Amino acid sequence: MRNNLVGTPNQTVADTPQPSPSLTPEQFVEQLRALRAQVADVAPLTAGQRRLLRHQADLPAAVVQASINVIGASELITQAVGQPAGEVRQLVDDSNRWTAAEDELRTMLNGIAGANLIRRQKIAVIAGHAYGLGRQLARDPENAVLVPHVAEVKRLRSIGRRKKPAPKAPPAPPPAHVTSPNPDTPETPKA
Repeated sequence: MRNNLVGTPNQTVADTPQPSPSLTPEQFVEQLRALRAQVADVAPLTAGQRRLLRHQADLPAAVVQASINVIGASELITQAVGQPAGEVRQLVDDSNRWTAAEDELRTMLNGIAGANLIRRQKIAVIAGHAYGLGRQLARDPENAVLVPHVAEVKRLRSIGRRKKPAPKAPPAPPPAHVTSPNPDTPETPKA
């Protein structure tokens, strides 16, 4: 029974799963680009194009299936549509299968963005600690070397906190010239 828990002496290191090495950001981008080159029909769209296509593609699955059945029921419809029912079914299947890839990519993107946000927060905490400690230590003449560094951080922080000036309102247009309702009658100034 003890052998079952510990493993057999003949078991090799190759049988033990090894952790995969972490990718650097540059390696990740390189592999992602290589993967993108292997996928057909990758077309970046503008926000307007995406919105239009989503609106046009918004059909319930039952309507899509019934429409495919219409294509399959008549050779005239197949010719008019330009796609046999089998090819349209394949498009539906491909769309459903690529939805899983889309979800995985979105999950990965959210994970990478979250990890990067955590990194930036850690950097901000470390920078805040360094500045605070530097300010305290710069008070001691023995640490005079820190004074210009702390002053530069203080200057840069104050620039970051400055409010941008509000845009000036455009000057008011000059008063419009009042004309009389009848163009033949000259306007008389009011006193």
